[in-house]
Amino acid sequence: MLAKFVVRVIFGALGLWVASKLVPGIYVRDTTALILAALLLGIVNAFVRPVVTILTLPLTILTLGLFLLIVNAAMIGLVSVVVPGFEVHGLLAGVLAAIVTGISSWIGGMVLRDDRREYRRDWR
Repeated sequence: MLAKFVVRVIFGALGLWVASKLVPGIYVRDTTALILAALLLGIVNAFVRPVVTILTLPLTILTLGLFLLIVNAAMIGLVSVVVPGFEVHGLLAGVLAAIVTGISSWIGGMVLRDDRREYRRDWR
């Protein structure tokens, strides 16, 4: 359980680092700020994001799910307010960072999912 959380934080940090290199408007001062931002983003996505997603569900349905990009950008913006050394300048930068970190998290999920498939094969 803890190993999965650590892997998710690592992929989150990787996504934030790639976003800081590719997206203008995303700034990470050092590795400590990056790890802290990834850790806090994981916590925010676990506790705050579900509440915000439920509250904005009508708008999400109306936009066919595209509003979730704004929700993800808002979560990254929330983390940037709390973590010194991690800055997001503007909504577009937040949305692009949400796309990059989403892709990174998706890849991390595939890595974790492949681990579960190997485990299931052992039981057959």
